[in-house]
Amino acid sequence: MSLRKDKAARLKLAVLEQTVRLIGKKPFDDLYVEDICEKVKISKVTLFKYFATKEDILSYYFRVWCLKRVVELNDKPKEGLQGIFYLFDRLSEDLEQHPGIILGLVSYLSNPKRPFKPFPIKAEEKKFLFPGVHDIQSVEIQSLDQMFEKFALEAIFRKEITKATSTRDVTNLLNTLFYGVIVTSHLSQSGSLRMFMKRQVELALKGVQ
Repeated sequence: MSLRKDKAARLKLAVLEQTVRLIGKKPFDDLYVEDICEKVKISKVTLFKYFATKEDILSYYFRVWCLKRVVELNDKPKEGLQGIFYLFDRLSEDLEQHPGIILGLVSYLSNPKRPFKPFPIKAEEKKFLFPGVHDIQSVEIQSLDQMFEKFALEAIFRKEITKATSTRDVTNLLNTLFYGVIVTSHLSQSGSLRMFMKRQVELALKGVQ
């Protein structure tokens, strides 16, 4: 049973890795399942056994993205505004390297015909993703919303956010900014994504400081 689970975990992670490599800077819609299967050396039937649709790979990517951030923040903790800026920094890096998959993710999340459900990550997948983290199984995945809510609460407690507003309102603001800045930076073709995003976060947070 363990060998079978390990094999399944390796396969799912290989699908994710090859998807990210193949898409590069092109639109997600231009990526074909056949291309992924050829790289991973599996059949379409096998791929669809683990991902019901090609778009589910985007949901898996996002879940892994969130897990990576949690692991990084456990290793080097950040609080309040520092944590907020950190998440946007990591977004700018991934958008710079893999714009196709990040923009595809926004399209996936905004599709009214497809209600979003977090894609599960199993214990074996955690093990292969973070072989050097001895307690990886005890690490709980937090959603982007949960991470923003934690940092927003800390920012209010640390008086980095001083205007009378609820943690939920600040969290919603950050979520809105996170997804919106992806599209805005793409439309404006900003030179430095990191500086562009940092500036947008600073401007947005001025309203609550």
